[in-house]
Amino acid sequence: METVLVGSSGQQRGLTPTISKLRHHHKLPPPHSLFPTSTTTCKSAVTLASRKRRLNKKLSCRGLMSKMADHDQAKVVAADVVSGDMIFQPILEDGIFRFDCSAEARAASYPSLSFIRSKDRDTPIMSHSVPSYTPTYECVSGKQIVKFEFPDGTTFYGTGEVSGQLERTGKRVFTWNTDAWGYGPGTTSLYQSHPWVLAVLPNGEALGVLADTTLRCEIDLRKESIIQFIAPSSYPVVTFGLFASPTDVLKSLSHAIGTVFMPPKWSLGYQQCRWSYDSDERVREIARTFREKGIPCDVIWMDIDYMDGFRCFTFDQERFRDPQSLVKDLHDDGFKAIWMLDPGIKKEEGYLIYDSGSENDAWIKKADGEPFVGEVWPGPCVFPDFTQSKVRAWWALLVKDFTSNGVDGIWNDMNEPAVFKTVTKTMPESNLHLGDEEIGGCQNHSHYHNVYGMLMARSTYEGMKLANENKRPFVLTRAGFIGSQRYAATWTGDNLSNWEHVHMSISMVLQLGLSGQPLSGPDIGGFGGNATPKLFGRWMGVGAMFPFCRGHSEKSTNDHEPWSFGEECEEVCRLALKRRYRLLPHIYTLFYLAHTTGIPVATPTFFADPKDPGLRTTENSFLLGPLLVFSSTIADQGMDRLHPVLPKGIWLRFDFDDSHPDLPTLYLQGGSIIPLAPPHQHVGEANLSDDLTLLVALDQNGHAEGLLFEDEGDGYEFTRGGYLLTRYVAELQSSAVTVRVSQMEGSWKRPRRRLRVQLLLGGGAMLDSWGIDGDVLKINMPTEVEVSTLVSTSEKQYRTRLECAKHIPEIEEVSGPKGVVELSKVPVELKNGDWIAKVVPWIGGRIISMEHLPSGTQWLHSRVEIDGYEEYSGTEYRSAGCSEEYSVIERDLKHAEEEESLILEGNIGGGLVLRRQISILKDNPKILQIDSGIIARSVGAGSGGFSRLVCLRVHPTFTLLHPTETFVSFTSIDGSKHEIWPESGDQFYQENLLPNGEWMLVDQCQGLALVNRFNINEVFKCYIHWGTGTVNLELWSEDRPVSKQSPLTVSHGYEVRGIS
Repeated sequence: METVLVGSSGQQRGLTPTISKLRHHHKLPPPHSLFPTSTTTCKSAVTLASRKRRLNKKLSCRGLMSKMADHDQAKVVAADVVSGDMIFQPILEDGIFRFDCSAEARAASYPSLSFIRSKDRDTPIMSHSVPSYTPTYECVSGKQIVKFEFPDGTTFYGTGEVSGQLERTGKRVFTWNTDAWGYGPGTTSLYQSHPWVLAVLPNGEALGVLADTTLRCEIDLRKESIIQFIAPSSYPVVTFGLFASPTDVLKSLSHAIGTVFMPPKWSLGYQQCRWSYDSDERVREIARTFREKGIPCDVIWMDIDYMDGFRCFTFDQERFRDPQSLVKDLHDDGFKAIWMLDPGIKKEEGYLIYDSGSENDAWIKKADGEPFVGEVWPGPCVFPDFTQSKVRAWWALLVKDFTSNGVDGIWNDMNEPAVFKTVTKTMPESNLHLGDEEIGGCQNHSHYHNVYGMLMARSTYEGMKLANENKRPFVLTRAGFIGSQRYAATWTGDNLSNWEHVHMSISMVLQLGLSGQPLSGPDIGGFGGNATPKLFGRWMGVGAMFPFCRGHSEKSTNDHEPWSFGEECEEVCRLALKRRYRLLPHIYTLFYLAHTTGIPVATPTFFADPKDPGLRTTENSFLLGPLLVFSSTIADQGMDRLHPVLPKGIWLRFDFDDSHPDLPTLYLQGGSIIPLAPPHQHVGEANLSDDLTLLVALDQNGHAEGLLFEDEGDGYEFTRGGYLLTRYVAELQSSAVTVRVSQMEGSWKRPRRRLRVQLLLGGGAMLDSWGIDGDVLKINMPTEVEVSTLVSTSEKQYRTRLECAKHIPEIEEVSGPKGVVELSKVPVELKNGDWIAKVVPWIGGRIISMEHLPSGTQWLHSRVEIDGYEEYSGTEYRSAGCSEEYSVIERDLKHAEEEESLILEGNIGGGLVLRRQISILKDNPKILQIDSGIIARSVGAGSGGFSRLVCLRVHPTFTLLHPTETFVSFTSIDGSKHEIWPESGDQFYQENLLPNGEWMLVDQCQGLALVNRFNINEVFKCYIHWGTGTVNLELWSEDRPVSKQSPLTVSHGYEVRGIS
């Protein structure tokens, strides 16, 4: 029987690979259709690619489109699948190797956009070294599969901006920049793409692997000690190492992809943001309150509402009528101002930016050569084609002029690029970029999608530099690619106000640092939802130690400034931020080292001892150089109830007489010296003549050393020698410790200032001594008995401070405007067999997470307060049942292989309850079973014992990881077969067209199908609705009254099946 395939035209179509579908509908083939889509060898594919790329140099892009379309009519002879060991060349420097499938593949590869200089990747060097590990490859159906195998016990890190655990074994990531509001630990594609894995071997040695492709790439780490990359053919793989330590790998990586730009020092202070401070008066009020309350802060951010109708490079003439005056007031009070610029430019004749871009032919094109128009905040928008140098120069000039308003920094948001009202959440992959030849030439959007945000950030960075060569640009970008640290900082996107995201924020910051991007941090407090006081205070405590430190929240949430949660939380925030400002000389020095050597600013705790396997999965602590930050990310466990896991060696606790159960505990590694400063209210208050403090922890040999980097804090004089880099050394000799300058670098003279040395003894005890910076300072050591007394006294004072601290009150419920709900409760988790499910009883009994463990796939698209798996009691969307608070009736934990289940009930009015049992079955742990019913509990006798008309409507929202590769498949009761694609729109199926007890959501890219089986005697209608990056597969019962004897029920289950 022929399969019925439904598309946007309602016509039937054949089930063919996506590339073929796009080729059929558009003249320009999708990216890398330069390589055959049928099963073929790498060699034949790359030979064809070389021929087409040579043609590309001779023809205009539109001419090339015609030639390529003609060629697509030619037949490609299929050959057997080819596999084997990849061939290698040493490149760049000792220890770096490039691997390709063949010499032909090497010649046909596209320019590198991750390397600073693409030619470095393409130019072999003379070397007698050979790789420690050689990958194998397999080329099949236009895909290149690369596999590395390492010794048992190897652990994996990196993979860029990813949620979930620190150690990545068991995970799978797809590099496809995606607007991922409210992501969870199982989300596989976020806002940035880093096709990079750091492998740490059991002996502490390390090796890094880069799949140097801009295309969608699968990073599969699900098998222990095995790395597998899968992406369209053909691409090179570059390895860094084997080296003695992970730090050495990251230094080597930086020689290829570059180091982080040197940030202006003010950008390392605390930054306050909201979507949105809706007027200049509100901005002034926020700034004034920070100063009145003595809470340190350096930056106020302006989100999109400062614009005139969301038109970039404009200001609302009522609410932000004089931006220069606003910025002057902020500057006078020690604040900088950062403003948002999105890529979507409103399509509106008479709007200067649109007219100018049209005159310069700046817009991304559709396959037919017309500008692509997609909807974003302003409405219909066009998008600059940043793959062209002329367009980047045009944008840079706009930024240069915009900066004259007093703009101190620019925030590039929505630059995945995000597009509304489309199932893919972005523009069509068939769109056309007229890219410069040196970065890849004319290509479809799928070739440049992952680097679009980086190229926008580069153009913005260059524009700010044009505006003032004597100031360092500061750009924050949401989307990025490996290498984007050269131009911009980043943050971890639209997170949520819950404890899971507090915990994940540590690992996410660390993973970015391990992928070349050291300047990152989360939205402290959470972007979506209302934080509780304890959650906000705890998050600020650890967030104040992150490289990038910013609080941010979305519209319709409660205020999320440090003083918004009561006096106790305000004080914790004040203490946390004062800590950061005391540590700024150390943090700034770490950034100088990151900029000059590629060493990350924040690293996992195991970096202190890479050979210790017990540290490899530690997620609640991290290092800032030799400073260890140990934090609690568990709601009911403060620092007074936790014991740290510390690396081997000497680690000495210290504080600033500010210890608190909701603040991290700080430790300094023996053998280290770090510089400290007074806790200023903003960076601009600091002077070189301020007292300098050195915190000293001696090692077992009585030795310690550390660095301090000083310059103007802005500009580029430091590149011409205008700085002072000091190495301090402390040595114990006899019964005295001497502290002195051992080495200096730079042309600056040492400032005349007082020097305070605090020598840590253990238990928080320390010796204080004062002198003049540059002179030798001597500290006489007390006797062992005196040291013991000092340590004992200090420990007692520390415990007293913790016990007497004003605790942030435990508040579970937080109300907010416009029905915003509290997100910080901990969901109920069911885990057994193949599944982990998370349920929020307090909002509709909803399932917010449905993760399939063997595949590492999160199937549900969910916010805590909406979407995920919901059920309604009527045919109307979001009728009773989806938002009420449910009671947990029964909770069965798994014991001795028994099933794990949860029974919930929610009162839906009229004497009715909606009852739901969620189970992971003991006899078939592959299935997540859901049995639901609308039950009459107290229907009045006057109604004859029957309720109102009800319908049990099952409403799950599934995420589409690969929208153009995903469809719904089923066989109807009448035997007809159906394949429903996203462009089909809404579809109802009932009677003989109803799926015959089973339908499935098929993801061809993953090779997986989510199978939903149900009782056809209970389901009367099935409904498919395609959303933006989502699909609803709904089951509807019949529509009728119920009684105690005749409930409405729907029983169904989910299972994941592999497909060929």
